[in-house]
Amino acid sequence: MDGWSEPIGIFFWFFILLVFLWPQLQHRILQNARLSLIKKIEQKERARVVSMIHRQERISLFGIPLYRYIDIEDSEQVLRAIRTTPPNVPICFILHTPGGLVLAAAQIALALKDHPAKKKVIIPHYAMSGGTLIALAADEILMDPHAVLGPLDPQIGDPSKGSLPAVSIIKVVEEKGPDKVEDETLIKADIAAKAVKQIKELIVKLTADKLGKDKAEKLAETLSGGMWTHDYPITAEKLKELGLPVTVGIPPEVYSLMELYPQPSQARPTVEFIPTPHYPTTPAKKAEGRK
Repeated sequence: MDGWSEPIGIFFWFFILLVFLWPQLQHRILQNARLSLIKKIEQKERARVVSMIHRQERISLFGIPLYRYIDIEDSEQVLRAIRTTPPNVPICFILHTPGGLVLAAAQIALALKDHPAKKKVIIPHYAMSGGTLIALAADEILMDPHAVLGPLDPQIGDPSKGSLPAVSIIKVVEEKGPDKVEDETLIKADIAAKAVKQIKELIVKLTADKLGKDKAEKLAETLSGGMWTHDYPITAEKLKELGLPVTVGIPPEVYSLMELYPQPSQARPTVEFIPTPHYPTTPAKKAEGRK
């Protein structure tokens, strides 16, 4: 038995090392596959491809859910990508996000707009809130037939109630009157009014050259004026009605790229399907002369 102890010990430590290194190895394999596919899309589009894809992830081996949003780190990386792109090279921005910090989204949108060559934003599924703001900076928005953007109504943080729509806070003060609300509500209303004004000005700045000032101001009022709830899905058809340069249909390689950003496995999967095409079988024709 003693002769087996050393090989078993080596195998045990090798197994422990593999368990800790496997997530990093798996991530490296996925990253290489993503870069290879991005290069293929660049060759097809003849453009610099930048992707910002936010999906729920899990931390290492512990399975702790990590929710991704547009943050300052994203803006730093995207601005670096835009800055290092030659001025005569178009940019193709693949975007999938629930939104995030207005500061970070605004930085990305303004930098994208200022790039001299053509800018194209591709939406395979959704780009809500801050993602919509980035999409407005593009010369052309490519969307899957069922992809959506979202309203840009600012949300004001509240310690006890979470985020509250800025336009709703303003409406409460207007209906009740400043003398019948608490000082805290008046402070929130003041912040809310500033937030709405700022986001409208930003929307106009991003779209006035494409739509004209009047249409840009109308778009700003529609997207930020509280017409819809913050999670309302705005379809490609509606966006066209608003005057935005939307094209339905995206390169098939983008769907393949999305597959390389897998959702974390769950103990109980909520969606299941066989990942191959299925076609209805045609009954065999009866032989001629058969009764």
